[in-house]
Amino acid sequence: MEQRNLLSLGRHGLTAQDILDRLAHGAPPGRRRAPQGPETEAVWPRGDHDLNPDFYDPDRTLVAAAVLVPIVVHETGLTVLFTRRTQHLDVHAGQISFPGGRLEPGDDGPEAAALRETEEEVGLPRRCVRLIGTLDTYVTRTGFEVTPVVGLVTPPFVLTLDSFEVAEAFEAPLEFFLASESLQRHSRVYEGKERHFYVFPYNDYFIWGATAGMMVNLMEILTADGSGT
Repeated sequence: MEQRNLLSLGRHGLTAQDILDRLAHGAPPGRRRAPQGPETEAVWPRGDHDLNPDFYDPDRTLVAAAVLVPIVVHETGLTVLFTRRTQHLDVHAGQISFPGGRLEPGDDGPEAAALRETEEEVGLPRRCVRLIGTLDTYVTRTGFEVTPVVGLVTPPFVLTLDSFEVAEAFEAPLEFFLASESLQRHSRVYEGKERHFYVFPYNDYFIWGATAGMMVNLMEILTADGSGT
């Protein structure tokens, strides 16, 4: 099953300054899915449970993690840098992702963790990255509480991939994600239940799961009312 036109999108041709301005004003409140019943006012964070409410367990212990959402500023336009994870990994094997990982004791917050993990995974020097804000915290079905840190990346740079974790790195035009027809909603049966998830199919890449959810969050920010559209 799939649906198209899931985002109401504004103008294309965004610049790095446009993105900086939108993030500087803070991310608008993310979609929150409250537990069933009027007796509670509790809210849920954004996550895989947005489309599958029974995935969320408010009492579950989560592992703090961070990813870098790298927007590369080329003279010809903006792109988003992704990685494809290797097939042998225990978690999210083979999936399209952002560089990142769990917070370590030596990290000074999620921003530092995102930069460190990005250097380790793809060799992107932190001097090439200007951090400009964060998206909503995202909770994954696999037990991670992820802070997506948005950064503007200035070329030139040469990537050196950690072959154990990263099979390849690639860039996709930001314009692709701003096109309403690019976002789809799919479903499949998992452990006997129909599960729903967002998908951005780009060329031969299937961008879905948490990565797609974070991109939906970013597109909502970039196309929200008041952005000058």
